[in-house]
Amino acid sequence: MGTSWSAQIVAPPPGCAAAIESVLARIIGQMSHWEADSVISRFNRAPVGEWMSLPTDMLTVLRAGLDMARLSDGAFDPAIGRLVDHWGFGPNAISSAYAIARQWTRIEVEQGRARRLADVALDFSGIAKGFAVDAVADALRDMGVTNFLIEIGGELRGDGIKPDLQPWWVDVESPADLPVPTLRIALCDMAVATSGDYRRFRMQDGTRLSHSIDPVAGQPIAQGVASVTVLHAQAMLADAWATAITVMGPNRGMHLATRHGLAARLVMRTDSGVQEYMTPAMAAMLD
Repeated sequence: MGTSWSAQIVAPPPGCAAAIESVLARIIGQMSHWEADSVISRFNRAPVGEWMSLPTDMLTVLRAGLDMARLSDGAFDPAIGRLVDHWGFGPNAISSAYAIARQWTRIEVEQGRARRLADVALDFSGIAKGFAVDAVADALRDMGVTNFLIEIGGELRGDGIKPDLQPWWVDVESPADLPVPTLRIALCDMAVATSGDYRRFRMQDGTRLSHSIDPVAGQPIAQGVASVTVLHAQAMLADAWATAITVMGPNRGMHLATRHGLAARLVMRTDSGVQEYMTPAMAAMLD
């Protein structure tokens, strides 16, 4: 996944680390578009129109991604791979602009298989890490573990409590170059995901190009969103929502989050410095 993982586990039984690594290896083997032999890479190379059977985990993520695409009117798009490559944030270089609109509508799923209806490419970068957190949590529960904190590339889930009977307190990552108050939250059977322009970006002609691509506009987001944090019962959905809100921006994105009762915070770069937005659900959690 191009990142690190960590786990704090109360009274871990033997084999916890091996079990976690096994889960992550399985997910990478299915969903890493950086691995040429992964299932997602083979799917992206398959002839257009040809059905391909997919493993259960990948189908779960694909269906969740398509659902989020519908909810966000395409701001989240699991078939954005060609655009990501075009802007230099993917494994393959594409020199020409990619013109297919609403890429996610070119993916068809039925039962245990899927196919591409046009030359689009799946990219689960905005959802797979969250799914991996959930999958690791499930594996630990299957081993009888009830108290743990899992982190993969900044996406976290906390279950149960610490040995001192305190909840899993975490400080949400914020852009280091902005004067943003630290957001400290207690993860009690809850997940949190953060998307931001400070993690992966490059400067071009004095302009910051974020790795967060607007699938509708066909280019990196330009409205100055520095970070979005979302709390959710599922890390996979927290991850996807954070990506969608980042692309949609403070008005459309936070309005949609409020409508769905999400706890979300958005940090915006402005000419005068920084502006912070919170949904009512997030504000209520911090009271």
